[in-house]
Amino acid sequence: MPWTPAQRVQLFLLPRLASILIRTLGCTLRFEEVLGPGVTRGDLIPGPTVFAFWHRSLLIAAYRFRNLGIAILISQSFDGELIARTVERLGFHAVRGSSSRGGASGLLAMETAYRSGHICAFTADGPRGPNMIAKPGVTALANRAHTWVGAFHLQPQKAWVLRSWDRFLIPKPFSRVAVSWPQHTAANPTPEATQAMMDEAVRMAQARTGTL
Repeated sequence: MPWTPAQRVQLFLLPRLASILIRTLGCTLRFEEVLGPGVTRGDLIPGPTVFAFWHRSLLIAAYRFRNLGIAILISQSFDGELIARTVERLGFHAVRGSSSRGGASGLLAMETAYRSGHICAFTADGPRGPNMIAKPGVTALANRAHTWVGAFHLQPQKAWVLRSWDRFLIPKPFSRVAVSWPQHTAANPTPEATQAMMDEAVRMAQARTGTL
């Protein structure tokens, strides 16, 4: 995609700066795992797997799950290009495709990543919301692969909450962050089962940090 000269400058500078800031902030955080009964942390389960989380915790997840080669779907917009270049510098596998207008290209790209053995993580309500309402992509991929969906949520005890559509979370330095892992869905889940699991992930993390 052709970018303007100003955009090319931003694409050169901003991902470098953002990745440095994420690493600097992240190293001050204290992570606490909150596991459902019999659940193994998703980053310890070999791929291919399918996991979902909310867009508002993207910054924290970028640090917590860095350098694991996790595939994450990112839009093909300019903002998406900035995010893709940032997360690639943090050791993610950026998968480009549309998650709107039916999301066919994004679903196909993520299926390819899944078939290649990646852990696949969806910001289930991204890139434009509505906030904390799961779109069908993550469930559709699980059904195409005849597998289950897992979820996680990262909840800082202290954070700045932006006035954006997703109520984006920026953890305050030295904050404790609960990382919750509820029980997975059954194989070939329904959208309702995926939504309920993700709601439970939020409840578990917020209960641990006292931010309900």
